[in-house]
Amino acid sequence: MPLISAPELTRFTEEILVAAGVPPHKAAITAASVVASNLRGVDSHGIQLVPFYVDRLLAGEVDPQADGRVISESGACLVFDGQNGIGQWIAETCCAHAVRIAGKQGMALVVARESNHFGAAAWWAQKMRAAGQIGIVFCNASPIVPPWQGKQGRVGTNPICMSVPGPWLLDMATTTVAAGRVFKAFLNGQPEIPAGWALDSEGVPTTDTAEAYQGMLMPLGGYKGSGLAMMVEILCSVLSGGAMPNEVSGIRSHGKAARVSQAYMAIEVAHFMPVEEFTTRMEKLVNLIKTAAPAPGYDEVLVAGDPEWRTEAERRQNGIPLAEGNWEALCKTAARVKVAAPVR
Repeated sequence: MPLISAPELTRFTEEILVAAGVPPHKAAITAASVVASNLRGVDSHGIQLVPFYVDRLLAGEVDPQADGRVISESGACLVFDGQNGIGQWIAETCCAHAVRIAGKQGMALVVARESNHFGAAAWWAQKMRAAGQIGIVFCNASPIVPPWQGKQGRVGTNPICMSVPGPWLLDMATTTVAAGRVFKAFLNGQPEIPAGWALDSEGVPTTDTAEAYQGMLMPLGGYKGSGLAMMVEILCSVLSGGAMPNEVSGIRSHGKAARVSQAYMAIEVAHFMPVEEFTTRMEKLVNLIKTAAPAPGYDEVLVAGDPEWRTEAERRQNGIPLAEGNWEALCKTAARVKVAAPVR
């Protein structure tokens, strides 16, 4: 696998996005968010997304100039119209509103409609964490997940993320795995994926990567995953007045706007206790969990965020390994917009 430093990969990604028509300040935010995912080892939400983004930009399906607008603000609640702008820019704007409102009100809920793919939810939840707040982020997606006992897609992977001051960060899809895990396997010529990840187009479980790429994803934990996906859908599309899941388009789709909806919740910790006290209590909780004896086959008990923070430390020092298929796709996209790839 090619190894590339985070700063070099970020510069390359920015150049591609700017060449595709994205204003520099929005390209910088987008590049930073996707490379951060590669650093954390969440490669499904890293630079793998850039070719899909550029496809939609060049097809005129995303408006890179749109900044979005506030539709209404009342107390701790704000509704935002993304105007089909860059997903990361919409998320950046909504997080800023959430932090601002929570600082005054103690809590904030910002819902956005008519947005686009915003990368990994963890990047945005951590924006609120950096302000001393608990950050909770939800997002809906194209309907590639059947409801429990169904065989047709009706909801998306609908991620749930929560970040807090302290050593814990949860970011998970409401499917067994994120769609990007299947995309990565397909782009890199991996013939099979693990059982339990996906269904073929007829709703039959499959381990064939090509069938999964054209098929659907399995809800996490059966009916429980379906329930969580519905919860996210309610907080995103229903509450924001946005598109219902059958009206949402995925990053691989063409011919129409994505119409994604998102929700950003911020909780001002200082309205409950000093942030330092909260952080100490979080550390106590995490340490309590980690005192459990590891099960056979494991060396330790991990909590949400541990694997990603460890991977980030290693990749910041040694560089980011990119699967050959992902690197080739990024370089082809660069050539398409006349950007020279770094010499490896």
